[in-house]
Amino acid sequence: MQPQLPIEVNETTGVWTTDKLPMIYVPRHFFVNNHVETEAVVGREVYAPALYKAGYRSAYFWCQQESATHGLTGMAVYEHYLRRLSQRGWGLFKFISADAATGHAQIQLDHSVFVLAQGIAGVPVDRSKVCYLFAGWFSGAMDWVLETSGSTVRTTSTETQCAAEGHAHCVFTVSPL
Repeated sequence: MQPQLPIEVNETTGVWTTDKLPMIYVPRHFFVNNHVETEAVVGREVYAPALYKAGYRSAYFWCQQESATHGLTGMAVYEHYLRRLSQRGWGLFKFISADAATGHAQIQLDHSVFVLAQGIAGVPVDRSKVCYLFAGWFSGAMDWVLETSGSTVRTTSTETQCAAEGHAHCVFTVSPL
């Protein structure tokens, strides 16, 4: 996959944008080390729900913006979201299944940034579900699709399988609340 991201850099401010959204470009080890240390300080039981809420809001906002920017609607926005995530170094995301009418989906993640970082640059090896940061993203995107189609269904998402546990890939399951 060759990333074809339109990256603009404002020469006056140094702000990077893609599709008119401000972006930050940082090395993977920097982000993962910050993530791991924050989890160590506050604990996963506090950190994971906070990340879920922030990720949900961010995905929902992203879908709104990208819909307006590209004239996309419904599941085309969600598919675009997974493609863009894959182009930005988080891993390779794809639907195993998706049903916008019911709010169900399964997303496969190969080569997760959190799995690849295990044991590198000070990141400890963790054989649990280490990719939980993504969970809120998938319900946020699904809820945007549902709401814009007139549905009152809302969803939740969980990491149901992680490559760090020894599986071939990670799986996230989105289901109605």
